[in-house]
Amino acid sequence: MGINQKTNVIRILESRGIPHEVFEYSVEDGQLDAISVARKVGFDPDIVFKTLVTMGKSTGINVFVIPGNCGLDLKKGAEAAEDKHIEMLKSKDLLPLTGYIHGGCSPIGMKKEYPAFLEEMAAQYEYIVISAGKIGLQVKICPEDLISLTGANYADLV
Repeated sequence: MGINQKTNVIRILESRGIPHEVFEYSVEDGQLDAISVARKVGFDPDIVFKTLVTMGKSTGINVFVIPGNCGLDLKKGAEAAEDKHIEMLKSKDLLPLTGYIHGGCSPIGMKKEYPAFLEEMAAQYEYIVISAGKIGLQVKICPEDLISLTGANYADLV
């Protein structure tokens, strides 16, 4: 990995001494969905998690980290966020609010700390794989380290 590939996510993990591994993958084929990314980095799709950002009616921005082969249940997400209604954030709003673009969004190192929720099934894994903050890069991290770093709570989200 070249020095120009060191994202804010990787810098944060290094500065905090959090064990992690970085995986680079090709984006040339345009297949950027989590299942394709899992195949490219050589991990089971169950442990490659995606980061979704929502806007709540009363809570504002919420961050959800779920297995890439699942969809966010908006009712469960709203319940976890203690909101009556949430909806997916529009792609155009993602960069200004989080500092990340669609396909390269990580729960680590957003512009502001937003309430975050990690799908509870992550607790059964020794590690999960999430975006390293840039399309083409993933990082392997212990779920407990992700929880302590982001202040996320486990929740039933899918």
